[in-house]
Amino acid sequence: MKLLAVLLVVLIAAALAFVRLAPSDPARWHQMPDSVTDRDLEGGAMRRVEGNLAALDTIIRDTARTRVLAGSVDQGMITYVTRSRVFGFPDYTTVRQSDDMLEIYGRLRFGKSDLGVNAARIERWLDRLGQAG
Repeated sequence: MKLLAVLLVVLIAAALAFVRLAPSDPARWHQMPDSVTDRDLEGGAMRRVEGNLAALDTIIRDTARTRVLAGSVDQGMITYVTRSRVFGFPDYTTVRQSDDMLEIYGRLRFGKSDLGVNAARIERWLDRLGQAG
């Protein structure tokens, strides 16, 4: 029984280490779907709003546990990785400037449902963008 408990703890630790340390491949995550519409997904969210990528980039870079995975304002598309506070689960958000519109696609990497976390994060960013004018 003791060996089983130790094995279980080791497996959990290995799984958590994998979640935290697994590399993020820009070729896989720095992409947008063909069509972005305003909708929530089981594991993420999409938004299409008027705005400026440079202004939103400043807001997103100010978000805790968030870093740029690929892209830039000059390229017109940026993908960010935001990690959850406790377990370090990565969520990917790609933002693209399309004329005067921002297309935003946030999604999880592990699991099926994000419990609305990506949609809430995107809405917070858009609220701050709206307040900034």
